[in-house]
Amino acid sequence: MSEEYYHDDEERGPSRYPMADRFRGYLPVVIDVETGGFNCATDALLEIAAVTLGMDESGLVYPEHSYFFRVEPFVGANIEAAALEFTGIKLDHPLRMAVSEEAALTEIFRGVRKALKANGCKRAILVGHNSSFDLGFLNAAVARLDMKRNPFHPFSSFDTATLAGLAYGQTVLAKACQAAGIDFDGREAHSARYDTDKTTELFCGIVNRWKEMGGWRD
Repeated sequence: MSEEYYHDDEERGPSRYPMADRFRGYLPVVIDVETGGFNCATDALLEIAAVTLGMDESGLVYPEHSYFFRVEPFVGANIEAAALEFTGIKLDHPLRMAVSEEAALTEIFRGVRKALKANGCKRAILVGHNSSFDLGFLNAAVARLDMKRNPFHPFSSFDTATLAGLAYGQTVLAKACQAAGIDFDGREAHSARYDTDKTTELFCGIVNRWKEMGGWRD
């Protein structure tokens, strides 16, 4: 086994990379996207936010670095009027300052790779609320751009809707946050930045609560 991301034995002392031990060599990275519809193959990616996680000496996880971009729709992208009404995104707003998909993903992936190295992890795993949706749009953008160094696992993810259903009996983000004692402002919802921050709080809260209950021992 590689010393780089597996737990050292007792004689060698604690692992240098507790985050890698916790998730079998994977680094959780919280992602949220706002889009022009539900079809990742045809609909525009309009916002993307990401938060990389760290782990303290007690084995508790916390948000470390965050990234947020408003994204220019790709050429030929479909954008449903209902989606814009739902998210409140105004594509022609003079302060929107959107960047290309390539610029956004390149910057996020650069930060994720740094976090992988710092935590001794081999690959990132996406954390999202209804994570298959976010992962689908991420993978579709990667395919459009023919990006060769995607740090994320292509199909595995951690879904906070599922985790919150187990922990709190709630699957809607706002209700799950309320059950977890996390402030949630519905007026701020459906912004990639806000939803990523709240999903991060929810995920960290569930993981840390499980550890404190004795469910994972480092």
